[in-house]
Parts: sequence; C-alpha cells; structure tokens
Amino acid sequence: MTAPRAWQRMLSGRRLDLLDPSPDSIAIADIAHGLARVARWNGQTAGPHVFSVAQHSLLVEAIGAGLAPDLAPARRLELLLHDAPEYVIGDIISPFKAAIGDSYKAVERRLLTAIRQRFGLAEPGADLSALVKRADGIAAYHEATRLAGFSGGEADAIFGACGALAPEAEALLAPWPTAVAQARFLARFHALAQPDPA
Repeated sequence: MTAPRAWQRMLSGRRLDLLDPSPDSIAIADIAHGLARVARWNGQTAGPHVFSVAQHSLLVEAIGAGLAPDLAPARRLELLLHDAPEYVIGDIISPFKAAIGDSYKAVERRLLTAIRQRFGLAEPGADLSALVKRADGIAAYHEATRLAGFSGGEADAIFGACGALAPEAEALLAPWPTAVAQARFLARFHALAQPDPA
C-alpha cells in the first residue's frame, strides 16, 4: 500500500516533504511568500490587514537586536527565522499546540532543523534560545494588547509584564499588506545573510 502524500509543491517548483524535509527543498522566497500570508492570532487582529507571521518575525528580530545590540548577523537570522516552519504548517496558537501534543512540535522541529541547515545556521545555544523566547514573548505581549484585544492585566498574566518598545520595534506593529510584509521580510533576510563589508 502506498504511503499517503506528505509533500507540498512550492511556488519555486521545489517539492517539500513535510515529514522528512531536505535543506535542498527550502528556498527563502517560498518562506517569505508563505509567512506573509499566515495570520498571527488566527486573524483575530484589528486593522485592514492581517498581522502576518512575516511581520511578527521582523518584530521579534528588532526586539532581540534591542536586547542584545552586539548580536552577530547569523544570530539575528535565528531571531528572524524562529517561526519559519509556519510557512508550510501555519501558525497555531499556543493553547492549541499544547492540546495537540508532540506531533505538531516534532514536524516543526524537523522543518526548523532543515531550514537552519539550508542557510548555514548552527543549532542555537541556551543563550540564543533564551533571547529568542524573550523577544518572542515581548512581541506577543504587544501584539496581544495593541492588535488582538487583550487587556493589559490579561496580557500580564499570560505573557508577563513588558515595558514600552523602542521606536524601531514600535513601527513594526501596524499591520502591512501582504506584498509589503513579504518584501520587507525578504530584504531583511538578505541584509543579515549577506551583510555589507565593513
């Protein structure tokens, strides 16, 4: 009996096996395209456009850079790509991820490992993982209170209290049209992956 299909054809022409992803089947253009079309908060955000995972990723990278200003470009790429698997598996809110259990997380981990390999990124150490988690939590708090209808007290209880954002991060909270989010994510990736010589 033939195993069920577990691959998806990408617009780049690549065929991505979701259960056994190969780094060769991953392209940044596909990631940018997909993340710009995946809505944070299941689309339950204020404004004329969804707040996309691509824009969230840019926000997390900006917050992380503010927390650790001397972070090398490759380490900042880890911040930018922290939710990259969602370009093919979507953004599932944390309470539902917990209910699903390890199946979703296992697929997510395999995809993230292949993405890191594709772009020459090492597995992050504890310090970088903690920075990504902290920046992600700060982004979630501000998205929740500014875009998703949470009260400050509710967000404090779920995400932990957060201070104000720096102006460069604050500017990333107004949802963009899909094409803008895609282009800005892609531009930021290339700026970090191929930094200009000093």
